[in-house]
Amino acid sequence: MSLASRTLAAAALIGASFGWSVAAHAQAVVIRSTGPSAAAYPMGRKLPAGAAVSLKAGDQVTVIDQAGSRVLSGPGSFRIDNTVNRDMASGGANTALAALVARGGARTRTGAVRGDTEVPTEAVRPDNVWYVDVSRGGTVCIADPAQVVLWRPNRAETGNGTLYGPDNTPAEVTFRATSAIKLWPVATLPVVDGQTYRFTSPVGQTVKITTRLLTDVPEDPVAVAAMLAEKGCSAQIDVLANAPAAPE
Repeated sequence: MSLASRTLAAAALIGASFGWSVAAHAQAVVIRSTGPSAAAYPMGRKLPAGAAVSLKAGDQVTVIDQAGSRVLSGPGSFRIDNTVNRDMASGGANTALAALVARGGARTRTGAVRGDTEVPTEAVRPDNVWYVDVSRGGTVCIADPAQVVLWRPNRAETGNGTLYGPDNTPAEVTFRATSAIKLWPVATLPVVDGQTYRFTSPVGQTVKITTRLLTDVPEDPVAVAAMLAEKGCSAQIDVLANAPAAPE
């Protein structure tokens, strides 16, 4: 037996002793579902390798795996195998998905141009799941309460807003022109688990932001999706739902 074969065999034995296998990691998570079968495939449901997804006419179930997201449309039956779980089939899609869940604070390159390509002045959603969309609000999962990044859809002009704590303590927030992000003013308003904050601005509606602090945040995108779904962080799930998918 070659060295590579012995290594794989040893890994399989170790995996068996701990109750896991390579196939156990090859799974998808439901991040959106509509239609007659929506109740059978709620957001956050984990689909292990080999599972069958049976859909009726009018059903649409969005699943995410290591390679990106994919919409399954009924009627039909879909097996969670290499068709859905493409894993490393596309390095580009996999890299893009990893970037969506990457942590590390606010990005520094937020100017109006990137090389010869103009950065759009308006976007539909953040390009990172940990950014807090101040135009939408809702329940938001926080990976690092010491460095929370606020995000706005339109970066064309300087933008002003105010965060209010539960006791109406205000904290001014100013987005500079061409920038979509700004750090949460934690010195004035610390981020507390289960707390609800208000964000107001002259150009948008007042939104409520309820924070859910996470512990032991995984790096695996599929595990992140499952955690976000469990906590009800729907705006962040939508970011993952629009992740680029690998080609079939």
